[in-house]
Amino acid sequence: MELFGTAGIRGDATTAVTPSLALAVGRAAAVDGETFVVGRDGRETGPALAAAVEAGIASGGAEVVRVGRVPTPALAYASRGRRGVMVTASHNPPQDNGLKLFVDGTEYDRTAEEAVESRVDGGTGPTDWSAWGDSTREEVLDDYRDTIVEYTRRVVGDCENTKVAVDCGNGMASVATPQVLRALGADVVALNANVDGHFPGRESKPTPESLEDLRAFVADGDFEFGIGHDGDADRIVVVDEEGEIVHEDTILAMLAGFYTRQSDAADPVVVTTPNASARIDEHVETHDGRIERVRLGALHEGVAAVRDTGTADTDVVFAAEPWKHVHTGFGPWIDGVTSAAVVGALIARDGLAELRAPIAERPYRKVSVDCPDDRKGPTMDVLESRLPESFPEASVDTEYGVRLTFDDASWTLVRPSGTEPYVRIYAESDDVEALVGDVREVVVEAIDDVS
Repeated sequence: MELFGTAGIRGDATTAVTPSLALAVGRAAAVDGETFVVGRDGRETGPALAAAVEAGIASGGAEVVRVGRVPTPALAYASRGRRGVMVTASHNPPQDNGLKLFVDGTEYDRTAEEAVESRVDGGTGPTDWSAWGDSTREEVLDDYRDTIVEYTRRVVGDCENTKVAVDCGNGMASVATPQVLRALGADVVALNANVDGHFPGRESKPTPESLEDLRAFVADGDFEFGIGHDGDADRIVVVDEEGEIVHEDTILAMLAGFYTRQSDAADPVVVTTPNASARIDEHVETHDGRIERVRLGALHEGVAAVRDTGTADTDVVFAAEPWKHVHTGFGPWIDGVTSAAVVGALIARDGLAELRAPIAERPYRKVSVDCPDDRKGPTMDVLESRLPESFPEASVDTEYGVRLTFDDASWTLVRPSGTEPYVRIYAESDDVEALVGDVREVVVEAIDDVS
């Protein structure tokens, strides 16, 4: 049984992530530790699934600490020094829910997930009745928010004289981001800031389309910028004063460059993913840092790998994939609330236009090519040789898909989707349409050849 995807377990709460599965996962996870913090987002199915997870953990012999309805990064914060389970489907639609496991603030790695899967498969039963765990209640939100404020002030400063609109999307950012930004001195107008598991204001996933109201509101008002969150506040989207989405890789580069400059290490490293832009490499290298890439959904594994193989002079200063950021000086988890605070303080200090100015923003495209699941593997095997043959002038990396990088800093990545019947093409180039067209032709031919 393969339960875990790139971001925990997710699916329909009535057919996939059911209370019976939550019970089984909780009991299987209880083997790993003595104490588990359990939290949930605002979805309608959250209370029942959290109760099932708690029952599984307790009957497996571990203690349960209930923190209630919190953002996922707040649950990760609370899991420091112990373990945690977050009941959330992040940006998925309201009928979905999910489970994400943490240890000491870090998401479970693939080995730990596979161990839980194996125990669920084996039908782990309850421990002896006399060894069942107890449950207690703990408040974490105030401490989490206060710690973000202290951290932001220490590394950047306040957000005084900054006006920002925050679209919380009826998600868990409602109880965190406006409060943190106000504590930092920002003038905040919050939209869709009541937690509602039906997501009535907009769909939970923040996209240019779903953030249309935020974009219009920012453009029509006197705002420096706007922020849109997903359902559990682990990701953000940034909108400029004209209501335009700032490209996710530009925000990533901006934060990566800031943390690289701040570091005293001789070898500052930023961990990112294969689909992330070369603009990040360029900006980080300008500040004497370097980039390491890891597969999508595995930033925590990439950070651990760099630390394991680095020297005493190596410091992982930041880790991110588009819209999901790990502020390693604050904690090892993805944290959209901390991103909102740090981005807000940087904009208050320097201005968004000045922060963007040194970052090369070339045209970017992402294209999905239909490919049945059973053809993905054979297709990628063919493309590992065919794409380099078709673009001999490019340097090649085949660790996570096939990534081609050209002398002018243009690049393209071809990789199979982990959740849908597609092969994805990512590309960035001054002539991006031509590059995508040429790559797509090779991909389609490869799919046809393995049919």
